Amino acid sequence: MKIIVAIKQVPVRDSQLKPEAGGRWIEEGDLSFEINEPDAYALEEALQLKEKHGGEVIALCLGPARASQTIREALAKGADRALHVEEEDTAGLDTLGVAALLAEAAKRESPDLILTGLQSDDLGYGQTGVVMAELLGLPHATIIMQVEAGEGKLRVKRELEDGWFQHVEMPLPAVLTIQSGINKLRYATLMGIKKAKTKEIKKLAAADLGGKRASAAVLEKVYAPQRTKQTQMIEGDAKTAAAKLVEKLRFEVRAI
Repeated sequence: MKIIVAIKQVPVRDSQLKPEAGGRWIEEGDLSFEINEPDAYALEEALQLKEKHGGEVIALCLGPARASQTIREALAKGADRALHVEEEDTAGLDTLGVAALLAEAAKRESPDLILTGLQSDDLGYGQTGVVMAELLGLPHATIIMQVEAGEGKLRVKRELEDGWFQHVEMPLPAVLTIQSGINKLRYATLMGIKKAKTKEIKKLAAADLGGKRASAAVLEKVYAPQRTKQTQMIEGDAKTAAAKLVEKLRFEVRAI
């Protein structure tokens, strides 16, 4: 089974984020980066499927040159090789533009299965995997909590609302977006880190994949939310004031 896992490099969680001078994106100069956590769960699921059914796992990443660090991390954990679509101006790409480049790179590998994380930690659109499936003309399922692979087909468990789940059977090849927490993440071993240095990372340019699409959606401004304070005086006797306070905490602040 040939499995492609789309991974993204994002700022480390709990980073102090500041808008850049133009206000179109965040200032990245002093930030550290890591693999997008939902994508790490997609990678782990791919590695476990490989251990059960054989085949290979290919990490696919769109990003600037610095994304090679995240790609090496995926290789150290067990991915067999990687595809790096190098693009410095990823902030200028919308979901369709990103998905189009990833889909074209994936199509050339003719994979049996494509996995992505449910969403990215930086933008959180949750659309890339679904749009990839549409562009490739493949069946897809989202919010996956369990994957069982059979001969030419899959049986997956989807998480719905209010504790409900849905079981779906679908043919291969297919695209799945993986929910965080599906498995326990593994650490890269020392041997894995050493082997990662010798594994192939094939570099592709946007021009090699048909070029970048004009963005249909544009991010106009990034800014920190304004903090405001508001004081309300509650009048009346103690019983009346307490009742009004509880009502505001319940329906306005929603703290109780």
